Amino acid sequence: MSEALEELFMFGEEKMEKAILQLKKEFGSIRSGRANPLILDKVVVDYYGAPTPLRQMSQVSVQDGTTLVITPYDKSILKEIEKAIIKAEIGITPNSDGICIRLAFPPLTEERRKEICKDVKKLGEDSKVAIRNIRRDMTDDLKKLEKSENLPEDMVKDNQDKIQKLTDKYTGIIDTTVSEKEKEVLTV
Repeated sequence: MSEALEELFMFGEEKMEKAILQLKKEFGSIRSGRANPLILDKVVVDYYGAPTPLRQMSQVSVQDGTTLVITPYDKSILKEIEKAIIKAEIGITPNSDGICIRLAFPPLTEERRKEICKDVKKLGEDSKVAIRNIRRDMTDDLKKLEKSENLPEDMVKDNQDKIQKLTDKYTGIIDTTVSEKEKEVLTV
């Protein structure tokens, strides 16, 4: 296989890997009934005029599986952290005791769980679209290589099959990841 073909596959697989990582990151911020510090990734606090991610300015721990405890390193910004959590619309009201903030995760209703599953499926479908777009780009690059390097027709066909196998592998990973997340969300 030529160096250009190896690069084509290396970059294509790298992009597909990133699509999977992005999906997993988005799944981390979806509430599933259990307290998960990743839900706070969206929370940005105005810290002396600079927007700062909440998890950089406080210790976040899980207490009894359903409560997150946020202990800021600088106690003077408790009010700012509370405002940022409310503004981030994560669906949980912060309770402050002057030292730390507690976020109690109420159990999800059956209806809410089903809504979250729909969101999970949509994110999975969006990731599959991203994978298919990467496949299209790889196929286009392969056609350009065919012209520029005069690749034999059977070699091009073999590589198109490889691209399809790669696509199938990553869409399979997406399906597995989506079903695992759905199972987690539906588990009471």
